[in-house]
Amino acid sequence: MNILFVIPARGGSKGIPRKNLRVLSGKPLLYYAINNAINSEYTADIYVSSEDDEILNTAKKFGVATHKRDVSISDDQTTLDPVIYDCYKYAKHVQRKEYDLIITIQPTSPLLTSNSLDLAISKMIQNINIDTLIAAKDSTHLSWRKEGDHYIPNYKERLNRQYLSAEFTETGAFLITRNTIISKNNRIGSNVDLFLLSGGEEIDIDTYEDWNLCEYYLRRKHILFVVSGNNIIGLGHVYNTLIVANDILNHQITFLVDNESELALKVIQSKNYPVLIQKKDDIIEDIKRISPDIIINDRLDTSEDYIKSLKEQEYKVINFEDLGSGAEFSDAVINAIYPQRRSLPAHYFGQEYFILRDEFILSDEKVVQEEVNNILIAFGGVDPNNYTEKVIRTVNSYCKKNGIKITVILGFGYERDDTIRQYDNIHVKHNVSNISDYMLEADLIFTSAGRTIYEVASIGTPTIVMGQNEREMTHFFANAEYGFSNLGLGYNISNDDILNEFLVLIKSYDIRKEMSKLMKSQDLKSGRKRVHKLIQHLIQEQ
Repeated sequence: MNILFVIPARGGSKGIPRKNLRVLSGKPLLYYAINNAINSEYTADIYVSSEDDEILNTAKKFGVATHKRDVSISDDQTTLDPVIYDCYKYAKHVQRKEYDLIITIQPTSPLLTSNSLDLAISKMIQNINIDTLIAAKDSTHLSWRKEGDHYIPNYKERLNRQYLSAEFTETGAFLITRNTIISKNNRIGSNVDLFLLSGGEEIDIDTYEDWNLCEYYLRRKHILFVVSGNNIIGLGHVYNTLIVANDILNHQITFLVDNESELALKVIQSKNYPVLIQKKDDIIEDIKRISPDIIINDRLDTSEDYIKSLKEQEYKVINFEDLGSGAEFSDAVINAIYPQRRSLPAHYFGQEYFILRDEFILSDEKVVQEEVNNILIAFGGVDPNNYTEKVIRTVNSYCKKNGIKITVILGFGYERDDTIRQYDNIHVKHNVSNISDYMLEADLIFTSAGRTIYEVASIGTPTIVMGQNEREMTHFFANAEYGFSNLGLGYNISNDDILNEFLVLIKSYDIRKEMSKLMKSQDLKSGRKRVHKLIQHLIQEQ
């Protein structure tokens, strides 16, 4: 097919003076329409039509043909039909060809993508019965019209949006018509179809507010979180990145989990973020298909080859909790949990970079009481070694005799409920959304050496720690210096050792007070702001 793109660009814009030449995110507004036409997969002739010499000269610099519009069809009252028809006739004469499709692209839709444009052209080519295809948006709402001095509803009854009759509005982004339809006063045939745009592509610039919105869309980045989470490594990485994502409000966010992280996939889906699971043998290929600007990895140690492959694609790379060889080649590493092995630029270590959830930032601090009346057992989202049952078995008899309440919180991935059903005197809660309240209520906590210790420390409740694995035992924060009683690897600890430490803390008000004091001396509630500031700085550099 012979295809003609016509880009009408009048110089006499009133709402935003000289709109078509004003710079939007570093480029003249006119550029975006020209760029879409040039980047179309369909070979076409491209003409900018204007009465303004400056606009025509700018168009030539972008490598397209121009049509000097007659002043008689360049005023505020003139519709686009005669403008497009006049340019169509001119292009036919100059190029010595008949055009099958005449496509109007307006500069006022700078967020339109060449992909959407090509899909629309393909639809016209494949559906010969369509006379005209118009870019539109879904405008279904409870709407009203004015008749005389009165406002009249456009609906019969008030319903939620999804139950209203669909309504659509033209965006002005493009209009595709056939040569059998176009005339001086018409571009619309009897068989019209709509091509719906969304995600910003539907925005048509009429006001400065529209302009600012487009500026926002063009400046925002696509941030990809690459995350791992399963029954072996737990879900700490998932919850950490969800907090980071919640704080990033002005950029596009996507999650990608590896092919062993279906549990992570389910958790992220439950939070309504777009999330994909690895399909290719090499996850790098999945990342390339997503084509982000910035990658945030939270999946334990990375390799040198992995990070170098990302950097070859010119992605900005930020890693959490990375002690692998790839960390040295990342743009930033944020590590609140593991001790620093050596000093490297843009590596941020220490508890001052821990990211607390909102509930802990807003929570009160613990006031330690002389008597222990409540204990909390919370070993994270998975608890692979089932320390939950081990601790219950060890302390339950003592607690029953002494009237101590036991609350057990089971996480999203805990699968051993059957092992604790035999115990009475325990109050079981599943995957709670307000664990800070239970921590504040408790007088003593049992937990593992993961992120939970930072959350506990922000509240200040005395805590006994049992590591789930060797890697957890390298977490520097879970020790006496910061107020914790760390028993070591839980599966190496005898029940007698657990009970003895439990009884020591039960009976020593002074020790528990000192533990709480050391915890609360750390400024954990500012860590999230520090991390957000670091990430925003790196985003702005991209």
